[in-house]
Amino acid sequence: MRMNSMLLAGALLAILSGLMNGSFTLPMRFLGRWEWENVWGLFIVISCLLMPAAIVSAIAPQSWIIIAHAPAHAVWIAILTGFAWGFGALLFGQSVSAIGISLANTLVLAISSALGSLLPILLLAPHKLLKPSGERILGAVTVELAGIALCGWAGRMRERAAGVDAERGGMVGHARPVGVALLMAAGSGVLSAVFNIGFSLAQPIADYGRAAGLSQFSSVNLIWWIMLGAGSVANLGFCFYLFRKNGSIKKFAQPGRFRLYGLSAVMALLWGGSIFVYGASAPRLGSLGTSIGWPLSLAVGLLLANAIGIGLGEWRQAPARARTWMYSGIAVLLVAVILLSRASY
Repeated sequence: MRMNSMLLAGALLAILSGLMNGSFTLPMRFLGRWEWENVWGLFIVISCLLMPAAIVSAIAPQSWIIIAHAPAHAVWIAILTGFAWGFGALLFGQSVSAIGISLANTLVLAISSALGSLLPILLLAPHKLLKPSGERILGAVTVELAGIALCGWAGRMRERAAGVDAERGGMVGHARPVGVALLMAAGSGVLSAVFNIGFSLAQPIADYGRAAGLSQFSSVNLIWWIMLGAGSVANLGFCFYLFRKNGSIKKFAQPGRFRLYGLSAVMALLWGGSIFVYGASAPRLGSLGTSIGWPLSLAVGLLLANAIGIGLGEWRQAPARARTWMYSGIAVLLVAVILLSRASY
């Protein structure tokens, strides 16, 4: 009974993480008075630097000492995969700005979900693929990919009918050629999967933290702190390049800036919070937690991102056939969410 309760709690936390992840780009629709680099730079500073530092310092004041003595190979894995993920986050921010919330999330989450759930099993426990839990995960991910493909096809039909600018709906930043935007989204999906893979391979850091007396939650957050800090390097480097190129850093002092600061902070808290909530969910889902929680969280995020797209009118100019494909995809994704939430039993 206790194990079932823990698994249920893990599934609910993964769903909450997905809800936060699926909604964090919504404020970008109301930040058009700033340039993209103003919004993304502040978002990265809060979500990848200030928030993790505050959380880890509060729950594990001795964290620097523990990290310094943790297995060196695991620390380097966290740094390198976090740095690689940083480029994925950068491409995601650009792709959302270029083609809108719904289509960008569909492509990015599709690739990230597939790779991020399967590769940890292949790297850490390939023998479990042939066991019931592994077979259920493979089946659920297959269903999820089918649903994502349906949503992606619907988004493509909408783009053809309504155009890129209609999809963006006043999004901060600038439109790009569709081919370029789709390549950025695909690249972001591949590099975003590295985030979950790095988290899986860097678990010796959390193990060492628990051996040193930290709680499970505190130990997992040591990994996030390293990965998010490493990922901020690529993002902030590109933002500072754009500040110099566009002279946009002065916009931080423009009239009405406090509303823009607030919206950017909401973005950061939603996304940063989704990472820490996911970190709390994975250990509760059993030995294959990162292969179950990751696609579950991303599928829920995709559902919400599409719902937000509908609410904001991104599908208003789409043909009826495109909306039918989208609703079919959402229904299939709901089935995938149910299958993934039960995959660890």
